[in-house]
Amino acid sequence: MAREISSVGVIGLGTMGAGIAEVLARSGVSVVAVEIDDDGVHRGRGHLEHSTERAVSGGKLDADGRSALLDRIRYTTSLAELSDVDLVIEAIPENLEAKSDVFAQLDKITGPDTIFVSNTSSLSITEIGVHTARPGKVVGMHFFNPAPILKLVEVVRTVVTEPDVVTDVVAFAERLGKTPVVIGDRAGFIANALLFGYLNHAVRMYEQRYATREDLDAAMRFGCGYPMGPLALLDLIGLDTAYEILDTMYHQSRNRLHAPAPLLKQMITAGLLGRKTGRGFYTYDEPDSPTVTDAVTASTVDTATAREVRKVGVVGTGTMATGIVEVFAKRGYEVILRARSAEKAAASVARVKKSLDKAVVKGKLSEEDAVAALGRISPAVEFEELADVDLVVEAVAEDLAVKQAVFAALDDVVKPGAVLATTTSSLPVIECAAATSRPSDVVGVHFFNPAPVMKLVEVVSTIATAPDVIATVDAVCAAVGKHPVHCGDRAGFIVNALLFPYLNDAVKMLEAHYAEADDIDTAMKVGCGLPMGPFELLDVVGLDVSLAIQRTLYNEFREEGFAPAPLLEHLVTAGRLGRKTGKGFKDYSAR
Repeated sequence: MAREISSVGVIGLGTMGAGIAEVLARSGVSVVAVEIDDDGVHRGRGHLEHSTERAVSGGKLDADGRSALLDRIRYTTSLAELSDVDLVIEAIPENLEAKSDVFAQLDKITGPDTIFVSNTSSLSITEIGVHTARPGKVVGMHFFNPAPILKLVEVVRTVVTEPDVVTDVVAFAERLGKTPVVIGDRAGFIANALLFGYLNHAVRMYEQRYATREDLDAAMRFGCGYPMGPLALLDLIGLDTAYEILDTMYHQSRNRLHAPAPLLKQMITAGLLGRKTGRGFYTYDEPDSPTVTDAVTASTVDTATAREVRKVGVVGTGTMATGIVEVFAKRGYEVILRARSAEKAAASVARVKKSLDKAVVKGKLSEEDAVAALGRISPAVEFEELADVDLVVEAVAEDLAVKQAVFAALDDVVKPGAVLATTTSSLPVIECAAATSRPSDVVGVHFFNPAPVMKLVEVVSTIATAPDVIATVDAVCAAVGKHPVHCGDRAGFIVNALLFPYLNDAVKMLEAHYAEADDIDTAMKVGCGLPMGPFELLDVVGLDVSLAIQRTLYNEFREEGFAPAPLLEHLVTAGRLGRKTGKGFKDYSAR
């Protein structure tokens, strides 16, 4: 039978500690809130009053409920007042020595059955627990910020944590309305271990001037549906906090991808810590404000030099090709769809019609506009029928030899001055350009699937791409309602180069039996607000496609941490490719 937890101590009333105290009091728990001095108590009380006032104004709490909540919290500067609590949650800054000292003091003050909890996001629970005489009653309970809103709690057990303590803490987290996942004790736990490698990689991209901060953030918001871009998220977390988490992870993993990017240290030294100081990767109108004052909202590309585009060719008949055809046809462009046979061309046009009809049924398109869009599409079999297009988009299979053959054929027939684009997601654009006599006219235009829905387009320039070609693509993106982001020609571009190492890390975590696939998916969806967990996403993308992209990244960067997880390779070899085969990381055959 689970132990009764009716009174809880919270040590540290910063943003996180105050949020945890609010969560507890909202659930009817009596809270003893401890700060180091009266100023700390004053700030902590202010956090709680401001947060609960906002909840009232937002209709999530009434005035009586707020009053009752605040009455359940007693403030003190003395640890001795925690003598009778059932459980203590430590939420002080990420410093092992300071946390260990607090736990050693608590050991002398509290009863022998009191559970000790650390809210650390990266430090070892085992190392903290050995400073007490009760390591079996020490557990991690990692809340996510803002604690009153985010549902995930990572419950971290050590090798000596008593099983009934884990059971009781899980039950307590559920009583608080949270979604607990139970994991072992290693740096970063689930969410931070996967999240911070991705954030660090984004900083390195920015540091190398591979892409602007706006394009990095827009790429992950529009390309992956993430609630925030990586640099904006780092500003919210705090660059000093991020550095400490990465440094701790690196010292445990020795994985170079966890070594904090040098730019982080430089910014911290300069006092640029993010929102809390008013400036980080972005500048804010005041400390702790979410309002950015120096964001560049418009493209810096001058479209005045853009070439005129009235007729577009699309080569390919797959899902991506038909989606791109629909995008252009709906926006008034005359489109020639080139297929290898008349039958394939007709089937592709039929798929476009089906998609347009669906949009009409949903009220997103008028019947007249659907008929007009379909009327702008002309099927073709011969490359010569693309002779007078102004822009041609290649969307055939991700096979370099096949793409090069297409570009060589286009080079022979398409008029001079036409832009030749590839929608490859990972292959070198310059290799396609090299198959032509006009490499300055070749550019990467990576649409995302489904093309009619996804706003993002990665515009990839090679060392040979002419500036007016980039301007042309930018102008076309604006005309078809897409958001272009710009980057150089290297494996993965922005989105895949950030996304797939994170997915690969998740596979390695599962492979190490650190957590179950469902718990990892839950942690990333509930804790980080991602639309899909890594294994759900891998199964949708296709494990064979994912493995090919990961191999491309590894071959380009030669980074040990990018080497494909053996489990991913084994599943592909076994034919478990995800949803398309009915089995991947999860089994869809019975659904």
